[in-house]
Amino acid sequence: MNKRVLTIVALIFTAAFLRLIPHAPNFSPIGAIALFGGAYLSRKYLAYLIPIAAMLVSDVFLGFYGIEMLITYAGFAASIFIGTQLRKNLTWYNVAIGSVASSIVFFLITNFVFFYPSTLSPLYTHDMAGIINSYAAGLPFFQNTFLSDLVYNTLLFGTFALLNFNIPSLNQEKVKAS
Repeated sequence: MNKRVLTIVALIFTAAFLRLIPHAPNFSPIGAIALFGGAYLSRKYLAYLIPIAAMLVSDVFLGFYGIEMLITYAGFAASIFIGTQLRKNLTWYNVAIGSVASSIVFFLITNFVFFYPSTLSPLYTHDMAGIINSYAAGLPFFQNTFLSDLVYNTLLFGTFALLNFNIPSLNQEKVKAS
């Protein structure tokens, strides 16, 4: 691995570590880790493997939480995919749009309990009213997800942009790899 990739991996694992410190519900760097990894890790398998590994390492300390974890990771993978689409035209505007899209997709996936087994969603009926109730109940958490994605994406993408500006060899390695 070159310096550029190691820097990206270090930023991802540092952000994953931030999940371990006390924070408001759903105000964590999950979406930013996914979007950033997808955008900057040019090998597709690494774009998925590194962020998912960082999440798993932090989940070792936070605790695993059953089948619901798969649903969270599905939303996380969707955010990585959005990041891979940013790679083609990586601008601050596209990162902002990607951040918003990532937050919305994650919310839609993780709150869509209509098809979940009833053991996962005993609070909601398995009909249209149940799914609407699930989304309505998730809105307060969505606010934090949305804000944290904006904050952490700004930190991750901004930090990496500053590093690229101040450490020319990070940019040179990108040119060599192309």
